[in-house]
Parts: sequence; C-alpha cells; structure tokens
Amino acid sequence: MGYLNLLLLVVLLWVFFIPSSYELHPSQTQVLLQIRKLLEYPSSLQTWENYSGDLCNLRKSARVSITCQDSFITELKIMGDKLVKVSEFHGFAIPNVTLSEGFSIDSFVTTLTRLTSLKVLSLVSLGIWGPLPDKIHRLYSLELLDLSSNFMYGSIPPKISRLVKLHTLTLDSNHFNDTVPDWLDSFSNLTILSLKSNGFKGQIPFSVSKIKTLTDLVLSHNELSGKLPDLSTLTNLHVLNIIENHLDSELPVLPKELVTVLLCNNSLSGEIPEQFGELHKLQHLDLSFNHLSGTPPSALFSLPNISYLNLGSNMLSGSLPDELSCGDKLGFVDLSSNKLIGQLPSCLNSTSDKRYVKIGGNCLSRDSKDQREGSHCLISSKQSRGRDIAVEVAVISGAVLVMVLLGLGVLLLCKRCRSRTQEQHVLSKNVQANTPTGISSELLANARFISQAAKLGTQGAPVCRLFSFEELKEATNNFDSSRFLGEGSMGKIYKGRLENGTFVAIRSLSLVKKCSIPNLKARLDLLSKLHHPHLVGFLGHGIDGSGQDDSSSSKVFLVYEYVPNGNYRTHLSESCPEKVFKWSDRLAILIGVAKAVHFLHTGVIPGCLNNRLKTNNILLDEHRIAKLSDYGMSIITEEIEKFEAKEEDPKSCHRTNIEDDVYNFGFILLESLVGPIVTGKGEAFLLNEMASFGSQDGRRRIVDPIVLTTCSQESLSIVVSITNKCIAPELLSRPSFEDVLWNLQYAAQIQATADSDQRSDSTTWL
Repeated sequence: MGYLNLLLLVVLLWVFFIPSSYELHPSQTQVLLQIRKLLEYPSSLQTWENYSGDLCNLRKSARVSITCQDSFITELKIMGDKLVKVSEFHGFAIPNVTLSEGFSIDSFVTTLTRLTSLKVLSLVSLGIWGPLPDKIHRLYSLELLDLSSNFMYGSIPPKISRLVKLHTLTLDSNHFNDTVPDWLDSFSNLTILSLKSNGFKGQIPFSVSKIKTLTDLVLSHNELSGKLPDLSTLTNLHVLNIIENHLDSELPVLPKELVTVLLCNNSLSGEIPEQFGELHKLQHLDLSFNHLSGTPPSALFSLPNISYLNLGSNMLSGSLPDELSCGDKLGFVDLSSNKLIGQLPSCLNSTSDKRYVKIGGNCLSRDSKDQREGSHCLISSKQSRGRDIAVEVAVISGAVLVMVLLGLGVLLLCKRCRSRTQEQHVLSKNVQANTPTGISSELLANARFISQAAKLGTQGAPVCRLFSFEELKEATNNFDSSRFLGEGSMGKIYKGRLENGTFVAIRSLSLVKKCSIPNLKARLDLLSKLHHPHLVGFLGHGIDGSGQDDSSSSKVFLVYEYVPNGNYRTHLSESCPEKVFKWSDRLAILIGVAKAVHFLHTGVIPGCLNNRLKTNNILLDEHRIAKLSDYGMSIITEEIEKFEAKEEDPKSCHRTNIEDDVYNFGFILLESLVGPIVTGKGEAFLLNEMASFGSQDGRRRIVDPIVLTTCSQESLSIVVSITNKCIAPELLSRPSFEDVLWNLQYAAQIQATADSDQRSDSTTWL
C-alpha cells in the first residue's frame, strides 16, 4: 500500500511540477522571430532578443503573451507602443507613427498564416498599416481576432467570413472606410463585433440582425447613415453602442436582454417606442442629441435596473404624469433642452443626493430661470404639425400634378435661393449687431462644440441662468461664515442652498479691472456651454450692478453644482490613511481629468486654455468621479482685457500656451506618484527628484508606498514616462493632451490586466 502511495505521489509531482516534455516546434519559433522582424522589433518583444529557451515558457505580461499546445502556438498577443492617433490617414507610412514604408502587410499576414493552430490573435498598437489581406482566412482555427489601434484601411476582406469558429472580431480605431459587410451573418458563433472609431459608411446591413449569437454590437464613431435595422431577433444582445453616426430613422423594437443602449449623437426621429419600457434588464440608456419627439414612456423611468437615462437635446414634448415613479437604482436623468411642459413629477423633483436630474431648457411650470417661455414649446409644436401637413399635401399633389409641379419647382427654387440669400444677409447683420464689443461675429458664428449642443447664440443649450444678488444672499444666509468653504486666488467660495433645495457652490469673484456688463455676460454665457461629465457643472451667475445695462462691474458671482466629497489632494495624504487611493483609483481620477482638459482644448472653438490645474481643484462626487473645478477662468479674467484691448486681434483671445495646462498636469501626475512629498516643495526640487525615477532604488525612495504596493511596474513606468514629457523644459518636447490621455488609458489597461491576473493567481492558490 505504501508503494502505491509513493507511486501516486511521483505521478502527481510529474504532472504539476515538471515541465512538459514537448518543446515548441522549430518552425513555429522561426515564425515568431520573423514576425518580430516584420514588426520592426517593437520594444514589447525585446525579451526575445537574447532568450535561448523555449518561447512558450516566457512569462506572460499585459503586452506579450504566448500560449502553446502540443508544440504549436495557439495564442499570440502583442501590444505595441505606437499610440499616436491621426485624424486623417491617407494610406502611406507616417514616420514614428506607423511601421516604415518598407513594411508589407501582405508579407506579414502570409507569415502569420503559418501559425495554423492559432486560436487567439491580438495585435494592438503596433503601427500596422495597409488593407487587410484576404488570406487572413487561412488562420482557420481563429476564435478571437483583435487588430485594434492600427492603421488598416479599405474594406473588411470577404474571405474572413470563412473563419467559422470566430466568436470575437475587434477592429477598433483603424481607418476602414468602406461599408459594413452584408455577409456578417456567415459567422455562426460570433458574440462580439466591435468596429468603433473607423470610417465605415452607408447603412447598417440587415444581415447583422441574423447573428443570433451576438452579445455586443459596437459601431460607434463611424459615418453610418440611414435606418437602424430591427434587432429584436438578437435575443442574446446585451450591449448596443452606435454613438456618433448619422442614423436618421425611427427607433426600432429592441431585444429584451439589453443592458446598455447608446444611440446618442445621431439624427434619429419619431417617438420613443413604448416597448422600451419593457427592457427590464436595461441599466444605461442614452438617446441624447437626436430629433426624438412625443412624450417619453413613463415605464422608462421605473425600469427595475435603470441607473442612467439621458434623453437630453431632443424634441420631446407634452407633460410627464404626476404619478410617474422612478426606479430605485435611477441615479442620473437628463431631460434638458427639450419641449416638455407642465409640472415635474415628484420623483424627479427630489433633492435627494442619490439622484441627479437635468431639466433646463424646457417649458416646465416651475419658478426657475432655466426654463423657456411656454409659448416657445407650443409654437414649436404647431410649426412641427404644420410642416407635417405641408409634406403630406406636397406628396399628394405631386402624385396628381407631377408635370405642373416640375414647372413650378423651377420657379420656386429660384425664389427660395433669393430668399435664403436675404435670410443669410439678415442673420449676418443680426449676429453682428448683437456681438459684444471686441468679439468678431465670425468667431461667434463659427463656435462649435463636440457635444453638438449648438452654435453660440442658437437654441441648442439652455440660456445661462442669471441669479439676483438677493437670491444668492438668501442661499448663503447672507454669506454667513458657517457657509464659507474656502478661499483661493479666484475669490471666496460659499455653500448655498437654492429655493428648490439644490445645494450649490457660489464663488465670489473680484475682477482686477471693471468691464462692461454686456461683454461680461457674453463670456459667462460661453462658460455655461462647457458641459462634460468631468467638469463641475456651471449653473449660472450673478453680476453686481446688473440692473444697468450700460454700466460696468468688478464683482461677479459664479454658481456651480456642489460636489460633496472633497478634493483629490486629500486622498493622496498620509494624514488620512483610510482615504488614500491605491494606484488604479488614481489612474481613474487622472483619466477623468485628462478627458475634461482634452475637451476644453479641442471640444470647443476657441479652445479654453490655462485651466488652473492642480490637485485641490479636482473634486470628487459621491461616486468618487473626478470633476475639474476652476476651469475657464481665463474667459472671465485675463481674456477680458485681451478682448477689450483696442489693437488686439479678437481671434487670438484664447491663443495662450496650451503647454501651460500640459505642464501643470505633469505636476498633478507627479503628485499622484509621490503623494504628499510634493506639497510645499519648489518646482526645481521636484524636477531634480524626477531623476530618481530612472532606477528601482530611486523609485522605492520617492514613490508613494501605497502606489508601489498596488501598481504593476509596467503601468507605473508608462505614467513616469508621460510625466517626464509633460514637465519637460522645452515646449516642443511636451505631448498633446490627447497623447497624455492615451498613455493614461494604456497604463490603466495594463494595471487592470495585472490586477485580474493577481486575483486569478490568488483564486488558484485558494
């Protein structure tokens, strides 16, 4: 019996602790080395250079992973560092962005196809450029194909449909510019189809609705147009994301298993189907910035799992029922910039911290200056009905008198051309007449927002609310010291409570120089149009002496949403160890702020620069989501004097150094790395300390211990590198905010993978 136990122990030791006897087939090793050469020796494959063992035994990382079975490679994952994105790609190599001119994607794919046992292939951010060759179908065992963040263009090759085992196809962030293929239903096992951030055009093919196994359909940020097909047959679909396209149909019936539906920034019209109120698993619905009309179904608000509901910036009308009920998990509702009338139901009028509701820009019956006149909504609805009737009459008449209308059409066309010319002339004069001193009408007329809220001066966003001084005094109990929150270079801040129960933060701002009130109001209106999830919401303003239109003022009150959870700096301090953020939390905060600043730089024209970036201006809401405060102050302060200088070019008003924000954000990154050491230290000292990041010993000495114990070294190295670039003395050496954001997201992705691997290892040992 003892002999049998000993034999069993030897067998177990052999199975679990002694490496497999087979080695990677020499031909497979040659293919890997050839791939490395064709990819022009990316840094992520540097470990292969002097490695003499079996490549299958190399330790897996977030950037490189090889899995083998029976001497053949079954999984190959490589993530490069070619992270620079370009807005336009013309099909040619770009130095230091793509692989070189000598790269041949055809030869590269030919080499890949020699890995005949490959089931998983992921080649991300490697600078691969060219049209994807048809011969990719020779990898007949593929189950997952991810070629994201490269420079492939043209169409998806038809023969790829022969990959019958494929369950995940991800081609995000390339430059494919043909139509979405109509043969996608050939994939009988496909569960994830992600083609976001390309240039796909035309309609979404009906064949998509035949992929019964599909769970995730992501087509956002393309140029798709036409009709959104009926997807009700996709009974396994959980995620539908078609943000920022040009779809112009009505909303179809949707499958009932959906959890996330993102259809914002299209041109969808018609009413929201009542069937949407039956999507009981739905958690996140965004239909904002479309042309939807009618009254939203009451059942939408009470869905059992709904937490985010955004119907803003549509043409929704009518009144919501008084007895409307809201689901327990509903935390965010946006109904702003519609044509709703009547009373706001009690569940949306609550002052609870658990639910945030945006309702400005409607015609609701409430004592609030963020609502429009009731006639606006009524007149608009009459005009809409008039247009519908006119269209019907035109169609009927056209059927009966086609020849007559052809003749009349020519005459009417000429007349309309003249009429439009006159209207444009009048519009130009009106804009010029209403333009504040120092701002060119061209600048105002051409102002645009990524959010597509509206051009300045149009009806796309609610007018900035004007608070009276009496309202602000009442909200702050006459600016009582108990309401005082703090004081900075931009004035004192008080906590206030408005008449409707909403808590706000009120900044009392003293201007260095008096300025004209019309000019000041124009800039405050511009500030009110800056909307982003990671910006503290600007609700309105009060101006000292606003009763006299021709007067000047040096006192302004800025009213913001109240953000209750303190600032980011307090979560970096050792004085509150229970609140200190670990590395992944810090990355999430940094990414949120970087998104906000990137929006301020590029999401509005003219860009909003010099945003006073520092850790105590990053506030955290109840969900620990970062919100940047003190942004856009240059619009009100420094920029006023530039606008009003007699010989200043008004178009140059925002052309201050964008690098100032990059540089300041570099110090936010630095403080995130080293924690409270930064506080009270001079810039010269900190710049010298950056040299310590070059060695492991130096990092252990200067990096916050919380960071060291919760980060992966690879993720940390990426952030250290981008920090160095941000605070570089030479302006030209500093990155754009897009590059900063990309690197932070890349670092977060690597950290998430490392955390996941660590959890898996822990589970395995348990």
